[in-house]
Amino acid sequence: MRKKVLIIIPAYNEAGNIEQVVDKVIENYPQYDYIVINDASRDKTRETCIEKGYQFIDQPINLGIGGTVQNGYQYALENDYDIAIQIDGDGQHDVKYIQEMVVKLENKEADIVIGSRFIEKEGFQSSSMRRMGISILSMIIWFLTWKRVKDVTSGFRAVNRSFIGIYAKDYPQDYPEPEAIVSAIIRGGKIIEVPVIMQERISGESSINITKSVYYMIKVVLALFICRISFGIRRK
Repeated sequence: MRKKVLIIIPAYNEAGNIEQVVDKVIENYPQYDYIVINDASRDKTRETCIEKGYQFIDQPINLGIGGTVQNGYQYALENDYDIAIQIDGDGQHDVKYIQEMVVKLENKEADIVIGSRFIEKEGFQSSSMRRMGISILSMIIWFLTWKRVKDVTSGFRAVNRSFIGIYAKDYPQDYPEPEAIVSAIIRGGKIIEVPVIMQERISGESSINITKSVYYMIKVVLALFICRISFGIRRK
């Protein structure tokens, strides 16, 4: 029996990008469902979704990326999906890799599949400062879990039914990707990475500037240690 698949597209102020992203999903994967989660955008993201007839959830208040993605997982859980895939609403993630990620889950090679730009190192690699930060986070995750994940901040992910249920109930907030990896590993989840080529965002600007990057690193490092410690306490 074919798996029931949902593509989750979180979007905040992506009016310049969302049409191209969703149209590519519809064109390439008519067999899969999708849902745009509009995080109370202040631009015309909502109006574009209405005009184009897209399937979307309109959040009345801004929840941030963690709450928005969790909302997508809750939708997947409530509607009995077997596989959920996250792609960003800014156009950085190439949908051509989705099928390979689905196959990995269908073959039970992993519980979570991450699209990694750092395996073959092709395409947009982010700034040198961000790459350094990602490397540091990767080392910290290895220290906490003894598992090596290269692209720990990639928002291009696919998860199976078990982790749809887990993430629907408990998903990190703010900058959640590294913490979600630690959470998955200490719950016994198997994570694999597949090489992908990412693009620079089509339009608009990233919400993370230099100041926020420093805050990001401090907050995420603390969150990773707290996640590791708190899970250990809960298991005792």
